Amino acid sequence: MYMYRKVSEYLKKWKDSKYRKPLMIQGARQVGKTYAILEFGHTYYDNVAYFNFQTSETIAATFDENISPSYLLPILSHISGQTITRGNTLIVFDEIQLCERAVASLKYFCEEAPEYHVVAAGSLLGVAVNREKFAFPVGRVDRYTMYPMDIEEFLLTLGEKDLVERIHTCFDHNSPMPLALHEAGHQLYRQYLAIGGMPEVVARFIDTQDYTQVQHVLKTIQMDYLDDMSKYQESTNEIKKTRLTYGTIAVQLSKKNTRFQYKIIKSGARAAEYENAIEWLVSAGLLSRIYRAEQIKKPLENYKDIDDFKIYLSDMGLLAAQKDIRAEDIFFMEEELADFKGGMTENYVNTQFVRAGFKPYFWRNNKGTKEVDFVISLNGKLIPVEVKSGEHVTAVSLNEYVRLYQPAYSIRISERNFGFENNIKSVPLYAVFCICDE
Repeated sequence: MYMYRKVSEYLKKWKDSKYRKPLMIQGARQVGKTYAILEFGHTYYDNVAYFNFQTSETIAATFDENISPSYLLPILSHISGQTITRGNTLIVFDEIQLCERAVASLKYFCEEAPEYHVVAAGSLLGVAVNREKFAFPVGRVDRYTMYPMDIEEFLLTLGEKDLVERIHTCFDHNSPMPLALHEAGHQLYRQYLAIGGMPEVVARFIDTQDYTQVQHVLKTIQMDYLDDMSKYQESTNEIKKTRLTYGTIAVQLSKKNTRFQYKIIKSGARAAEYENAIEWLVSAGLLSRIYRAEQIKKPLENYKDIDDFKIYLSDMGLLAAQKDIRAEDIFFMEEELADFKGGMTENYVNTQFVRAGFKPYFWRNNKGTKEVDFVISLNGKLIPVEVKSGEHVTAVSLNEYVRLYQPAYSIRISERNFGFENNIKSVPLYAVFCICDE
């Protein structure tokens, strides 16, 4: 089954660039790194020399001996059974975080053998790099972070190419979608909330059309993530804290105020106890954290309140599984989801923004009475983004923000159709992927 992934376009540009360096692709487990790399390799190269450090101890031992490309290349050719040639062979190092010497070798591939095309993938690379004495080749590699499929990739994989093109057109021209297509877009959006963007989950759904199967795969992935927390942390206490933190995200998002609260993890919990757990989960790519901007000025990074933040899971399917939400509940937005709808929708928008390369913040007034869900830097302008889970919208908080900061325009994401009114660009929930830097 072919799955459309945006990383393929990046890989093509990387291959043809005269400034090409060994490429490091990082991301959480099971987001599709290996599939995308091998699909690209088999399409654009004569052959692929693939090495997995998780499944082969022989490979790691080879790097222990010597990491010079002149030494490695003949051995790698022998092990892979492939003739590795300049520019015609894609060399792939998978699960490279398990072999620090292999990571260090990328520096020498860059300096001594730049004519060879090397791609490395790491599932917990962010965690590994943070370890003491980990030799990362700073400045000697290109880097790309992969995430679960965004909703555009999801739609294209489902064969909705014409719908995606129509969405882009309506977004660009602020013209309403025909009602039938608008409703179809929202049905597919709800489907995405239930399934998420993990490639194996999407593939299982396409094969079976069975949401019970979807739930089974999601639960398996969750268990794998919990296992990783045990494997890659030395302290039993830290493992416990990390698991507790991860397990409370859905509860955090069920609160009216989705600001992260330590007391939800454990009564009396403090930041000092759990900040390492949060950092581990962020580094592992399992969640993202956004901060409150104390002032709306460039760069927003200078004005973030490090003690006031929100946390979102990296995948919508995993969020639904953590909350034990049935697909039918999402499709019909059952009343039981009332407390969770807002947080779930925020989580969805954040995942799409992160995949688009944004670093979102949120805004709250000094009294804590008004809040704008996201502020993003879009085409050089700081743009407020209001998120609503349904068609009913109010603009009290957004109006206050506009009064204080006079943005070029505002964006409202909701179930409403495309349009532009009162200096607010209306974007349907299914079309968030259209919001990107030009």
